[in-house]
Amino acid sequence: MTLPNFDELLKKYARLIVETGINVQKGQSVVLQISVDQAPLARYITQEAYKLGAGEVIVQWNDDIIQREFLQHADEKYLNNIPPYKVDQTNDWVEKGASRISVVSANPDALAGVDADRVAAFQSASGKALASLRKATQANKVSWTVVAAAGKEWAAKVFPELPETEQVEALWDQIFKTTRIYESDPVAAWQAHDEKLAAKAEELNKEQFSALHYTAPGTDLIVGLPKNHLWEGAGSDNARKEKFMANMPTEEVFTAPDSRRVDGTVASTKPLSYAGTTISGMRFTFKDGKVVDFSAEQGEEVLGKLLETDEGARRLGEVALVPDPSPISQSGITFYNTLFDENASNHLAFGSAYAFNLQGGTEMSEEELIEAGLNRSHTHVDFMIGSDQMNIDGIREDGTRVPIFRNGDWA
Repeated sequence: MTLPNFDELLKKYARLIVETGINVQKGQSVVLQISVDQAPLARYITQEAYKLGAGEVIVQWNDDIIQREFLQHADEKYLNNIPPYKVDQTNDWVEKGASRISVVSANPDALAGVDADRVAAFQSASGKALASLRKATQANKVSWTVVAAAGKEWAAKVFPELPETEQVEALWDQIFKTTRIYESDPVAAWQAHDEKLAAKAEELNKEQFSALHYTAPGTDLIVGLPKNHLWEGAGSDNARKEKFMANMPTEEVFTAPDSRRVDGTVASTKPLSYAGTTISGMRFTFKDGKVVDFSAEQGEEVLGKLLETDEGARRLGEVALVPDPSPISQSGITFYNTLFDENASNHLAFGSAYAFNLQGGTEMSEEELIEAGLNRSHTHVDFMIGSDQMNIDGIREDGTRVPIFRNGDWA
């Protein structure tokens, strides 16, 4: 397979990221976080951002191999302490309302074999130090988007059956398909997609269910929903009322659960790539909102460290509905990347809830959010639980039930 006009497609993709992803406005600051091996895309994103009037584009490079060396060998004091200049830098972004583009392309197994305690220590320190950036993002104070680029090691993991020379191109093909780059007008195609998901979210918002009941092989789980919760579709609005697209691709409608009212058991249906390790075959038991028992067939030690991040890491911060017939699910491909795999499957997330998933939530204090049932944490990690065998009922205040999903699709 050879992608004709790859350069043109990449340019089109860069334009979509800037125009629809963050919807950059005149004079705005843009922060681009991207891997060193994706320099061509970084250059196109920078060019397109300036064409649309960006005031400045700040590029932050990252590299799997250098990060692995750091986590393996750096002195422990540097793992546990994020330098003040990094905190100041992210606070500066928040203060000037910078839009953020995160391009994910990492090797899912980049940190396999690295001491899990060292990785967990660094994740925990970063989570605490960069809290203001996370809070601004989770309250949609600024525009932000997460998109993908085809990294060599990631492509090899997704397409091990293909010759090495074809793997990266096959992954780019999937990225372009799922982000609608092959459409004559990707921006218009995204607008139509956004409207479809917004209509679904609106139906659920009218219902204001008290809880959801999930059943599937290995899963029998009741997830409470807070009063005045809000379901969101693809598009979001920032504090300046500018529309942006937080994830591309996206197929989900999602809200915040009541983190105190989750009971039962749930089994994962897809592997999770977390902290440079693949975790699969996860099972969890919840009581009164908290994980009281868990196991994993692969990566159990890393999963344990994730759940120990802080008090909120054992509670849920997101519930998301994705029909099994969605394009990513039907591709049959496991991407080992949450951006894609969460859009193939119903999923839940451990850790912090999004304040915008509650009426008036973005103006509430941390204490008020906790009082309303929204989880607070220094982490937010999605894991996939959906399949074509999953049924979900909405439970109303009076106990009556409404079918939402049957056999993995909207009822």
